[in-house]
Amino acid sequence: MNSARKQAPPSAHKSAKPRPPNNMTSRDPVQVYCRLRPMQSPSDVSCLRVISDTTIVVTPPESAMNYRNGLQREIQTTFTRVFTDGVNQRDVFQIVALPLVDNLIHGRNGLLFTYGVTGSGKTYTMTGKSNDSGIMPRCLDVIFNSISNYQAKKFIFKPDKLNGFEIQNETDALIDRQNEYHVGLSTPRNPKTPRSRKVDSDSDSNPMIKEINDSRTVSVDPDYVYAVFVTYVEIYNNSVYDLLEKDDFRAKSIQSKVVREDANKNMYVHAVTEVEVKSADEAFELFQRGQRRRHVGSTALNAGSSRSHSVFTIRLVQAPLDSEGEQVVQDKRVVVVSQLSLVDLAGCERTNRAKTTGQHLREAGNINNSLMTLRSCLEILRENQLQGANKIVPYRDSKITHLFKNYFDGEGQVRMVICVNPRADDYDETVQVMKFAEISQEVQVARPTVTKLDLGFTPGRRQANKIFKEARSRLEKEGRAEAADLEIDIGLVYSLGGPFPDLEIQNPNNDQIILALMNFLEQRINKRNSLRADLEQKQNEFRKMLLTIEQENMNLKVENATLKASGSQQKKKVTVLEDHLCKTETQIDSLLRKLNSANDTIRSLQQELRDRDMVLNQRAIDKQRVKQKYTSKIQHETDKMNKELESKLKAQREHLQNQMREKEDKLRLVKQILGDENDTIPVLKDDGDSQQPVSNTKTPGRIDVRARKDKVGVSNPRYRRSQSADRWVDHRPETLVPVGTVLQPLMRRKRSITKLTSPKEITDGASRYCLIAQNHDSEGELETKLYKGDILPTSGGGAQVVFNDVECLKQLSPTGQRKRSCSETNKENGRNHIADYVNHCASQGVTITTSKRPRK
Repeated sequence: MNSARKQAPPSAHKSAKPRPPNNMTSRDPVQVYCRLRPMQSPSDVSCLRVISDTTIVVTPPESAMNYRNGLQREIQTTFTRVFTDGVNQRDVFQIVALPLVDNLIHGRNGLLFTYGVTGSGKTYTMTGKSNDSGIMPRCLDVIFNSISNYQAKKFIFKPDKLNGFEIQNETDALIDRQNEYHVGLSTPRNPKTPRSRKVDSDSDSNPMIKEINDSRTVSVDPDYVYAVFVTYVEIYNNSVYDLLEKDDFRAKSIQSKVVREDANKNMYVHAVTEVEVKSADEAFELFQRGQRRRHVGSTALNAGSSRSHSVFTIRLVQAPLDSEGEQVVQDKRVVVVSQLSLVDLAGCERTNRAKTTGQHLREAGNINNSLMTLRSCLEILRENQLQGANKIVPYRDSKITHLFKNYFDGEGQVRMVICVNPRADDYDETVQVMKFAEISQEVQVARPTVTKLDLGFTPGRRQANKIFKEARSRLEKEGRAEAADLEIDIGLVYSLGGPFPDLEIQNPNNDQIILALMNFLEQRINKRNSLRADLEQKQNEFRKMLLTIEQENMNLKVENATLKASGSQQKKKVTVLEDHLCKTETQIDSLLRKLNSANDTIRSLQQELRDRDMVLNQRAIDKQRVKQKYTSKIQHETDKMNKELESKLKAQREHLQNQMREKEDKLRLVKQILGDENDTIPVLKDDGDSQQPVSNTKTPGRIDVRARKDKVGVSNPRYRRSQSADRWVDHRPETLVPVGTVLQPLMRRKRSITKLTSPKEITDGASRYCLIAQNHDSEGELETKLYKGDILPTSGGGAQVVFNDVECLKQLSPTGQRKRSCSETNKENGRNHIADYVNHCASQGVTITTSKRPRK
């Protein structure tokens, strides 16, 4: 079949329509509709009031949190359209979804959400019931009613697994159809179901499709062929699962799908099952098969609550016919793919009201997180558009937002149906839904465009080819031989008719021949007049076309001259720029030479720096050697000085031993004076500044020894105090040598002194006194004695120290020979120390009194 119009090759006419600029003039807001669910019980109280077709007022009930917090103000929300409980499914579809179906058929993408609280009617709005179809079945019905006469044969379009489609010729498509038929025969069937599946039985199994009475259609391009593919996925716990996989959905080996981006920046689910369907019944049967695999659970608010987001996508693939209007153009670039995604979002819910636990609680958390991510994305997108900000939209935080990223960042028409339950018990959730609706309506989405390639083919070629085939088949039925070589002209057929009738006259009365000739000539004349008129019209059109072409030629000549002048100016500019470039290159060469010279200088300086570092290191080594040398000398001198000190110390030790012997003699003298061989304990008395007389009467066991003062204060011997409040005066001379004994005295709170210079050092807030002394015993071993006593107040306002305990710290070998017993040594050493101490206190003006220690 040939066309009367000369067809240019496809490459000469492939000029795609440019996309509009991505600004606010080519953007449309997200259209949000509100649908109210009827009240389930007559006793329920409504918190919503519809004041117009586009406005709703929400009033807080007394049980709401806002009412309890004192926020009793009403909330007014405006929508694109409000559907009350009296609006049927048909009206909702015509207003909300029918424009999206029209865009789908004309090559534009669309997205429809249903959003709301659990049990608000989202699934009913999207799917409907057996006797009342929802949006999705009605969309399928309108699509197949519109393209029923223009569908391509199966497997003409084949998915390429990269979100695109390939065009197969008729032979490859026929092979695929035969393979599918053989696979269907070899698949084991259920004995309860027949092998053949008729359309009537499918229609009976899908009462939703059968129930639709209005066969509404949308205008389509008759010179294109169409094919419909469907996919059905669910987003469960933030993972994407294919509901149309042929494998067992309940198997443990099921794998989640990955969301990817194709070459056109469109998001898609990788390796998802795409099924080509030829009728609305077949498509809805696939939907029901996937619906049985969805995760559905029972909660306190909804017995059949969806636990995942479902996405049912209808993809319409269309491609033009060739110039003869018979075969599909075998070029992948002419394929136009558009899709309509119907999303049934899972209901947002509060766990305390839904009473979800265990797995349902985890599902509810993932659902709420994904819906919160959707809201956050819309808020940031609105802020970027209104304020000109450039914040990053977190699409990847949730699979539902990541999958539809190209709608908000790219182009397409987005609509949303907010399903609301007007009960007062759902007021808190309803307020959040209303806020989400307000945010969504302020988001702008780029207006969808169609990018069909203009191949320059004659419109109406499919119908012309159909007429031609019908005419040729009619001629073949009549048995004419020229039907095989007949060619069609899509335009007007230039022919004056068939051959002349038989003009042979047998008798003079044969008027029928003359009448037939007259009729034939009249028809021929009328045909010639119509052809002449058509020829004149085409000549005029051709003349106008020539004038237009001539005018365009003149315009092109003028434009060519202008471009030549502009080209010459550009050449001059290029020459100037070349000169400037040469100068710049010369400057660059000079700068490179300077850079090389500077690099040489840097290398020389670095070498000099390394040499200086080596010299410094050598000096440091020399210093270290000198230091080691002088260190050895210092060590030698130190050892020498230590030896000298040891010799001096030995001499001092001998001197001290001599002094100790003298003290022992004095102590022996004191013992003779006291007249008692038992141990004595010294007592310190401090009368302050008072000069009170002391009785000369001697008490048994107590003897007063006066050094310089004749009068001492009288103390109370029965004075008692709390041991937990004791504060010690630790009298420790500076020349003490650590003995290293295991047992050490315990004094929790103490004040240490090295030399007793004033009586106030004893009386200042202390209650116990400890005197530490060191000496050598007769065997030459060093021992430490601790003389402990109580500080008692006197009647004159002073204090006296009564020693009542002696501790001896000494290290002895268990195997050594002892000349004398430890008690005798302690007695002798104690006497020596007491004698020395009496002399010392007498020099300081302190009275010393010894008291006999009671025996246990």
